[in-house]
Amino acid sequence: MASLALPAVLTMAEARATLARLEPEIAAQADPVVDASGLVTLDSAAVSVLLACRRAAAAAGKPLRIEGAPAKLAALARLYGVSELLFCS
Repeated sequence: MASLALPAVLTMAEARATLARLEPEIAAQADPVVDASGLVTLDSAAVSVLLACRRAAAAAGKPLRIEGAPAKLAALARLYGVSELLFCS
């Protein structure tokens, strides 16, 4: 099944719309995978969106993999202490 691509820009301004797009796609897939490799511009909202995706998948009893995290996203996740939640399924 195709991965769910994050947009190139994921900041506070795009977070709500991105999450609204991803949640039904996560629900529709048996083994959802979020592709973060396209992220170019991001802030802490990207971490929040991914945590919400993780919660949505867990609520549906599904694992969620996040692949292709750019260095800045990985660094923010480490800074907030959620790296293992996001990148270790």
